[in-house]
Parts: sequence; structure tokens; C-alpha cells
Amino acid sequence: MTDLPHTNAAPERPAGLSGITTDWASDQTAFKNVSWGKAMMWIFLLSDTFVFGSFLVAYMTARMSTVVPWPNPSEVFALHIGGVEMPLLLIAIMTFVLISSSGTMAMAVNFAYRRDRKKTALLMLATAALGALFVGMQAFEWATLISQGVRPWSNPWGASQFGASFFMITGFHGTHVTFGVIFLLIVVRKVLRGDYDTGKPGFFTSRKGRYECVEIMGLYWHFVDLVWVFIFAFFYLW
Repeated sequence: MTDLPHTNAAPERPAGLSGITTDWASDQTAFKNVSWGKAMMWIFLLSDTFVFGSFLVAYMTARMSTVVPWPNPSEVFALHIGGVEMPLLLIAIMTFVLISSSGTMAMAVNFAYRRDRKKTALLMLATAALGALFVGMQAFEWATLISQGVRPWSNPWGASQFGASFFMITGFHGTHVTFGVIFLLIVVRKVLRGDYDTGKPGFFTSRKGRYECVEIMGLYWHFVDLVWVFIFAFFYLW
């Protein structure tokens, strides 16, 4: 009897729709070169995109359907410095801070894959500091508007839906930034301890010699920054 030759070739993919179904049903095919951690983060960000998208669509619907005049953002979000009104100054600074944090996060990922623990940790700490500064300025913005009489059910400048939209959308985004800062600090601690070089088991620890968790944090942080660009455009400039 003749032995059949051994082969390691992958089984042939079915043609047509069955082949597409087979591809997406197989993690070895659809995510062949992607780790589970990175794949799960992308899936989470996709689901979060739908949530933020729904909030922004609801905001646009409320604004276009109300018969009561909508508050002017340039007046509502103006800072009064030395008796001079400066429209959207605080919002511009907040946007600059958050976009800058995206740059420091990108550099942190770059140095992480170079195995430069010190620079990676410093850049991630800078990112966390900028994120905390953003949240602090947002808290100041909330406190100012609340002191001026803005509530989820009313406001002194016009349409009552303004308060609900503002607190819901900016609050939800601010929560994302806050959690991002916390997770950044957790990863920074692991980078400084060398957990990603030794492969020490634990929360947020990847395989030995891999700094993929830093990149995954970068994906989350860039997403948070991108969402703010849409909030800035729809809520503060419209």
C-alpha cells in the first residue's frame, strides 16, 4: 500500500457566498494577523461609534425640530476676561489640548515598539496629564453653565432641549476621557515595571516582549479625540 503524501496546505475555500461566510466565521482567516486584544478594541470602538452617532443624530433632530430659538454657542460658551467677551475661547483651548494629547500618544506607541520604556512612559504620562486637563476644563464649563441656570430641562437662552443635549453628549464623552486617563496610568505603571519585557502575568499584560497594550490604548485615545472633533463641529460651531 502506498502512503498518501502529507500536506500542510489549507483546505480550499468554497466558492461564492459560502466562501465569504466561511471566511468571516473563521478567526484564523478573518483575523489571521490581528491579536484578540486589538480585534476586541476595534469591535468596542465600532459599537461606541454607533452610540455617539445616535446621540449626535438625536441632537440634530432636536435642534432642527424645535420651534423655540436655539441658543447661540458663541454667547453661551464665551469667556469674560477683563470685561471682554471671548467667544468659544475655552472650547478652542480644550480642543487644542485634546488634539495635542493624540500626538503624544502616537509618539508613545512609536517608542513602545522600540522598547524604550522611559520615553514611552513619559509620553503616556503627558497624554494622561493633557486628558486630565481637558476633563478639568470641561468640569469648569459645566459649573459655569449650571451657575448661569442651565439645566437638563431648561436654560435661560431659549430651547429647553439645549441643556439635555449638552450634558448628555459632553458628559458621555468626558466619561470616556476620564476612563482613558485611568487606563493610561495603569499601562504606564506596567511599562515602568517592565511587565511587557518579562511577560509578567496580570491585568493589561500582553505576551513577553510585546507592547501591544500601548497600541491598544492608542486606538482608544485616538477614537476619543476623533469623537470630540465631531462634537466640536456639531455642538459648538453649528
